[in-house]
Amino acid sequence: MAKYAIGIDFGTLSCRAVLVDIHTGEVAAQSVYQYPHGILSEALPTGEALPPQWALQDPEDYVSGLVETVSGLMHESSAGAESVVGLGIDATASTLLPVTREMVPLCHTGAFCREPHAYMKLWKHHGGEAAAARMTETARERNEPWLACYGGKISSEWMFPKILETLESAPAVYDAADYFLEVMDWLTWMMTGQLSVSACGMGYKALYAQGQFPDSSYFEALHPRMGGIVSEKMNLPILPIGGRAGVLMPEMAERLHLLPGTPVGTPIIDAHSALLGGGITKPGEMMIIMGTSACHLMLSERDVRIPGIQGIVRDGILPGLYGIEAGQSCLGDHFAWALSTCFPEQYAVEAREKGISGHELLTEKLRGYRADENGLIALDWFNGVRTPLMDFDLNGLILGLSLSTKPEDIYLALIEATAFGTRVILDGFETVGVEVKQIVLAGGIPAKNPFIVQLYADVLGRPVRVCASDQASAFGAAAIGICAASPAVTGYGSLEQIVRTLGRTGDTMTMPDAEQSARYEPLYADYLEMHRLFGRGGSEIMHRLTRRRGLYKG
Repeated sequence: MAKYAIGIDFGTLSCRAVLVDIHTGEVAAQSVYQYPHGILSEALPTGEALPPQWALQDPEDYVSGLVETVSGLMHESSAGAESVVGLGIDATASTLLPVTREMVPLCHTGAFCREPHAYMKLWKHHGGEAAAARMTETARERNEPWLACYGGKISSEWMFPKILETLESAPAVYDAADYFLEVMDWLTWMMTGQLSVSACGMGYKALYAQGQFPDSSYFEALHPRMGGIVSEKMNLPILPIGGRAGVLMPEMAERLHLLPGTPVGTPIIDAHSALLGGGITKPGEMMIIMGTSACHLMLSERDVRIPGIQGIVRDGILPGLYGIEAGQSCLGDHFAWALSTCFPEQYAVEAREKGISGHELLTEKLRGYRADENGLIALDWFNGVRTPLMDFDLNGLILGLSLSTKPEDIYLALIEATAFGTRVILDGFETVGVEVKQIVLAGGIPAKNPFIVQLYADVLGRPVRVCASDQASAFGAAAIGICAASPAVTGYGSLEQIVRTLGRTGDTMTMPDAEQSARYEPLYADYLEMHRLFGRGGSEIMHRLTRRRGLYKG
């Protein structure tokens, strides 16, 4: 009888699950669930308006996604519940929610249903930018050694800036929360009844890179009441990746159509899970996960310090190696913005007549383009900057617009900007001696759009491959599920062996076009000039604009 594992990937807008044969890697079934509430960026479900740079979610969407996708897999496939050896999950991070000891999110209690800080703060919530800046300044003043593990600057996307923001803006929420948890740890608790946290989430998003949290005196320096944050609200077992978090409780097993006692793996961040799903087990290979944002991940045998990275964590992705994370805050969101804002009705009519999507139409209109012909250049900062600047008060920019600019020109400029931003990250890695020998693109964007893949190869001036699975994160979560089961059941002795055997990197190589690459060199120089001007102190106009925007909204 075939044996299977289930991997569930909780992304920004949807939940995706796969049922994977643990020996062949064949996907027997897959299911997708769109979150009904999506991202709460304008108002709460109860109507309260939200300030700029906010991004909240309703945690119930995630529970519904878990139940609907997994039960859907079991209904769609012929696999019986007894054939499922384990399941694993991944999720975006830091996606943070305050909860009670009874597992209840505070936003689902009567006292806090209208309080924004009681809701789940998505990774892209940037309301804590001031808190993050103060955390960085305090760490530098105290010469905190762990700061270098995070590129020298703390991101408002991480856990503690969001908690500090809550404490200062809604102290009643801070007091009422028994725990502040990553959503992946909360979901694991819901499934198993065992409360623990993932070393991956803590390492990359909660300053746990060196095997311990910052000293309580650091948190007390930020706020007198925050000194006990770890001991009071986060004093939980920290489990390694590749371990077992628990087993399914009977009630949840019934809802998922699985057997009670089914092993559940330690959860992992979604992008980091994609590295496993792509079969990467050794240094030198960079995977770029291209979704609403972009994450750039590598494995390393040595500890290195790279300015502006999201973190370098030993055992953070694969036991025995350091995992390095960098990233861009806006990728697919760029392209969605272009389609919703710069896509006239005549283009929409043409797309409908041809039976293709707006993205496909714009790509079609760019066929045979010349790299330097549209006269535009953009900065990929529409949602702030991760690596290397770590500044979420920076804004997007398109330079060179004229009355002859077409929607496809803007679309192209945004694609080029994301590729230029990736090249800045590669340059930063290689400046400190981290060699990038191979590049693998993962996610639905490269799987569906070979134009973007070719453009990346041209801008980066090196070959790129596309991950064989467009569900690499869910596939990696399935590997986590296999590893949670007994080796006697699965036949595997380690997570590395599972990833090496079942991971799907992809064999097709896209080579750079030498002529296009040459044309991109002066454009990249222009991008770097804009990068220095607006991102490194040459001009503060973007920060001023962000402050003005905040005066009149929310």
